[in-house]
Amino acid sequence: MSHTEDSTIQIASVLTEALPYLQRFAGKTFVIKYGGNAMENESLQNGFARDIVLLKAIGINPVVVHGGGPQIGDLLKRLKIQSRFVDGMRVTDSETMDVVQMVLGGLVNKEIVSLINRNGGKAIGLTGKDGNFIKARQLKIHRQTPEMQAREIIDIGLVGEVEAINTDIIQMLKNSDFIPVIAPIGVDQHGKSYNINADLVAGKVAEVLNAEKLILLTNTPGVLNQQGELLTGLTVNRVNSLIADGTIHGGMLPKIRCALDAVKNGARSAHIIDGRVKHAVLLEIFTERGVGSLITNHHEEIPQPSRLADECCVSVE
Repeated sequence: MSHTEDSTIQIASVLTEALPYLQRFAGKTFVIKYGGNAMENESLQNGFARDIVLLKAIGINPVVVHGGGPQIGDLLKRLKIQSRFVDGMRVTDSETMDVVQMVLGGLVNKEIVSLINRNGGKAIGLTGKDGNFIKARQLKIHRQTPEMQAREIIDIGLVGEVEAINTDIIQMLKNSDFIPVIAPIGVDQHGKSYNINADLVAGKVAEVLNAEKLILLTNTPGVLNQQGELLTGLTVNRVNSLIADGTIHGGMLPKIRCALDAVKNGARSAHIIDGRVKHAVLLEIFTERGVGSLITNHHEEIPQPSRLADECCVSVE
C-alpha cells in the first residue's frame, strides 16, 4: 500500500470515528474558555479559530469566553501601574479597571473576533456591559483572623462575581450564523464595571444555557493523579474525593470547582484540556480517547474506554 493510500485510509478512519459524536452534538451548545498558551502562540491561535469555525459549520453552537491576564499585566507594567494579587486575584482599583476594560473589551476581544473571522467564521465580540449581559456584584474575600474569633473581609476593589446572566443577546447570536466572543467584564445595577475571572464567567454561561459542554483550555494536560497520569471519565463524587485527599490542589482547584458547579447546575459535561495541544478542542470532542479530563454529574463512575457512553449518561449495573 502506498503512503498516499495509507494516509487516505487514516483520514477516513478519523472521520468515521467522529461520526457518532457529530450526530450526537448537532444543534448543541459548547461554551469554550480560551486563554493561556493557546492565546499566545500564533499556530495555536489559528488552530483554535479553525476548530471554532468548524464546530459552527457542522451545526454545533460554540460560545467563546476569553481571559487576558498576561496582556493586562503587560500593559499595567508599561504604564508603571503596580499589580497586586490576593488569593490569585488582581486587586483592581479604578485606574486598573480602565486598563482591564481597554485590554479585555478592546484589544483581546477584537483580536479573537478578527482571528475567527479571518478563518472563515462570523464572530461578534461582547462584554458583560452590552445589553446588561453579565450582572455582577463585588467579590468579597473572607479570611479568618489569627485569633479565630472573627472573619476579616478583604477589599480587592473592582473584582466581581456573576450575579446573573441575561441570555437574550447570546441566544439570538448562537441561533444565527454568529459566534459570540465574550470578555469577562460585568456591570452592577449602578453601572459600575467589574473584572471577573473568565473561568467563572464561562461556567455561569454554560449553566444558564444548559450547555452540552463546558470546555476549559488550560496550560496543563488536565486533572492528574498523584503519579502524574491523566484522569478522565470523572464523576462529581470522584472529583470531590480527589480534592479531599489533596490530589487536586493549587491552581487546578478554581478550575475544577468551576467545572463541578457547571455540571451540577445545568451543563451536561465539563472538560479540562491542554490548550498547548494543537486542535485540542476537536481531539477532545470527536475522538474516543480524547486529550483531557471529562467530568460529568454521574453518581457512579463509568469505566472507560467509551467516552461517548460517559456523555450519554449510560449507567453500568
